[in-house]
Amino acid sequence: MKFPWDNRHPMHPKALLEACSELVRLTLKFDHPADAIVSRFFRDHRGFGPRERATLAETVYTVLRKKQLFEHFAPSGSGPKERRLAILGFYGPGDFLRSALNEQEINWLDQCEKIKIDDLMERHRHNLPDWLVQPLKDQLGDEFWPLVESFNKGAGLDLRVNTFKAKRADVQKELAGLGIRAVPTPYSPWGLRIAGKPALNKLEAFKRGDFEVQDEGSQLLAMLLDAKRGEMVVDFCAGAGGKTLAIGAAMRSTGRLYAFDTSAGRLDAFKSRLARSGLSNVHPAAIAHERDDRVKRLRGKIDRVLVDAPCTGMGTLRRNPDLKWRQNQQAVDEMAVLQAAILQSAARLVKPGGRLVYATCSVLPQENEAVALAFSEANPDFVPTDVGQILVGLKVDNAATLCSGGDNQQRFLRLWPHRHQTDGFFAAVWQRQ
Repeated sequence: MKFPWDNRHPMHPKALLEACSELVRLTLKFDHPADAIVSRFFRDHRGFGPRERATLAETVYTVLRKKQLFEHFAPSGSGPKERRLAILGFYGPGDFLRSALNEQEINWLDQCEKIKIDDLMERHRHNLPDWLVQPLKDQLGDEFWPLVESFNKGAGLDLRVNTFKAKRADVQKELAGLGIRAVPTPYSPWGLRIAGKPALNKLEAFKRGDFEVQDEGSQLLAMLLDAKRGEMVVDFCAGAGGKTLAIGAAMRSTGRLYAFDTSAGRLDAFKSRLARSGLSNVHPAAIAHERDDRVKRLRGKIDRVLVDAPCTGMGTLRRNPDLKWRQNQQAVDEMAVLQAAILQSAARLVKPGGRLVYATCSVLPQENEAVALAFSEANPDFVPTDVGQILVGLKVDNAATLCSGGDNQQRFLRLWPHRHQTDGFFAAVWQRQ
């Protein structure tokens, strides 16, 4: 089917707003992740230039971030609801947008813009589903609103330098020569933080495998495993392989690093990244479930196991704002049961003296501390290790500020977007006796 915005370049404001409205409509069905819907939309309609694609994507993500606020404003407007939401979330100059509107819409938008957000109900200010609000308030108190603000700002862009191939200072210098400002991440010794959103995959340094895009929080999870040269290591829920590559580089491409995942598709997508990395010690393997025969054969033989468990992703709302509308309390309950089962199965791989790391990109205690404490109680041969001590040993600056729990508040890794400028992450560490 052809739409009026196909093969139009540059686009008329009315056509661009119409495209935004259609993309908002498709996204708010919530039948697929927002990033997949946006990518599919761009594949189906290839006439968009870079600026138009940015407008479309950012408009949709603004609507997702501020859905409750915009739905509060929408009934007073006219026309299809998705068009009203697209107008409110439109990413671009105000005069460009207004040139696409009729007089009634312009008057309505002017009235909306006069409303003071601080005078509205809490739900229209925090834009979070009811089930998510109280767990965050219970943990954060006065920091709840700074977290909300960080969720609604969007995420920055972090790189992990592949230390098997390159040095951070050299990559930083090469990027600077291309006009891309990169500063060292405050905690990870492998990371660089980028201003803006340059097309990194077109750079020679990327093609050479000198760096990968990876949030600093993910880098810290790989660091906690602290894998050594020549060891046997398992990344139990490898996914797209970002942490696997960081672990393999830390091992200097020695030993044996298994990348397990139940999705063969995700592991296939990982192959091009693995080829770029130059690592030869990584062995991707699709498993049917956490009790697969491949897992059983390695029982008690592995030095270090990372369980970056499937989770609700509530720590990634800066970049995946649709997740808060696609999840609910039942999903959290079900996820916690799955997480406990996966952790228990992965633990069987660890040999005496070995290390086990459980991690999520959630900020909910039910998926984090509750799972870790229940595992400790059920497995007395796994002794909890203070994450703070590990980070100090790794010479991570301000390690104590990255931790929570326990008598000295350093038992678990606990990263928050508003405190650490990372996604929200949790990790617990044990040593098997």
